[in-house]
Amino acid sequence: MNKDAHQTILIIDDHPLFRKGLIQLIQTANEFEIVGEASGGREGIARSLSLTPDMILLDLNMKDINGLDVLKAIKAADLDSRVIMLTVSDSADDLVAALRAGADGYLLKDMEPEDLLASIRSASLGRMALSDRLTWLLAHSLQQESRPKNSAEAGLTEQESKVLEHISAGKSNKLIAHELGITEGTVKVHVKHLLKKLNLKSRVEAAVWAVEKTKKTWPSI
Repeated sequence: MNKDAHQTILIIDDHPLFRKGLIQLIQTANEFEIVGEASGGREGIARSLSLTPDMILLDLNMKDINGLDVLKAIKAADLDSRVIMLTVSDSADDLVAALRAGADGYLLKDMEPEDLLASIRSASLGRMALSDRLTWLLAHSLQQESRPKNSAEAGLTEQESKVLEHISAGKSNKLIAHELGITEGTVKVHVKHLLKKLNLKSRVEAAVWAVEKTKKTWPSI
């Protein structure tokens, strides 16, 4: 473990070789410390509650408990951990289900090691972590459902529009609160309201919607 590390990470994955390789990759970055690993969902939930890490890297398909159920259990415990799904599944259904259950990011195991590490670094700074090719997949999925054409049609307030703009830049509630000079609790209320108005279930979906509507460049991860 790195004594200078200031971001703690827990890995939940039932593939020993992948866990070992991921640990070796993360240990090349001085700012991270692996505080634990779990080989299944039940163990992962228990370790999440006992270790309360800054970040949890969670597999989607595991033998004992589905990663989605593990995610829901972690979010229900109201931990302050950022949960990033790290999986082989590039299914739109899996992606949307994870984001709507509260995942803070969704990365694919076949990413290049340097890209994966860069995404983990980005997530540790409070930004969203989403594999590039999944951004288009999510945008396409959202197009299949009825959505307002723009912020005005959705009836967003000026402050809600500002929050949405920051979300589309990949910023966390904490970062948005700091930049807008309001409390994190107030940001959460604005996010809840704008999601309802946009008929969306997650902040990542809102970010993709905003990027698509304004034709912005998706924030690098």
